[in-house]
Amino acid sequence: MKNVITGKVGSAVRLTSAILLYEGSNGACYATAHAIDREPRSDRAIIGAGRPVTRGALVTALRELEDNGAAKSAFLPATVLGLSSRAVTWWCPPSPRRVFFENKELGKRTAIVPHPGLVFQASHDGFRVFSVKVAERPGPDTPLFEPPYFNTWDDGLICVGTARVPTRIEVDAIAGWEAGFFESAFTHPNHGGKRVAYKNGEFAFWRDMLDGKFSSFPLETLVPTKGTVLKLINAGGAA
Repeated sequence: MKNVITGKVGSAVRLTSAILLYEGSNGACYATAHAIDREPRSDRAIIGAGRPVTRGALVTALRELEDNGAAKSAFLPATVLGLSSRAVTWWCPPSPRRVFFENKELGKRTAIVPHPGLVFQASHDGFRVFSVKVAERPGPDTPLFEPPYFNTWDDGLICVGTARVPTRIEVDAIAGWEAGFFESAFTHPNHGGKRVAYKNGEFAFWRDMLDGKFSSFPLETLVPTKGTVLKLINAGGAA
């Protein structure tokens, strides 16, 4: 790589230096700074000799990056529960929303049905959804329940399939992640644990939901997990 084009029109940056991070098995960390040399013929970047990096030098480098727009600030709506460089976690209050089904047991159907409060997480490790029994903003200790939906695996993982979801893990992409989930057809229950506690199973549950049997989501059908909102946030931020 010779140059990188930034988001600003006509703005290109060239690799001039590098910081290498070292970590030992005992948790010790060490950093060295290196100048970048160039091969005369190919102009290929070559990492030069390193020198120890002080804490002050690292802080200065981070401040310079922030001042030059590398670190982008964002407005955090009240729905955001957790945010890191690896994950964004948010919630949706209980509300009626349209769902789509397409399978042998239920046919091809769509309807606006009530939903419980939902906690979503988009991360480098996948797209997840859980349900909650509270109508207000969940707290750190709020228990998580299984998502009562098809196309979900254990641990809340969503089978994205052909759904169109964003590639970006950021607050501005939340609407796109939600649309990818709700606007795709639920086709089948995935293997794993029980997603909903209902007489005659999940197909009977969603048939009754689509037929308008419930004016509000029946919270007693939600299946508990061992997780909480804080556990989910911490798991999503793990390296």
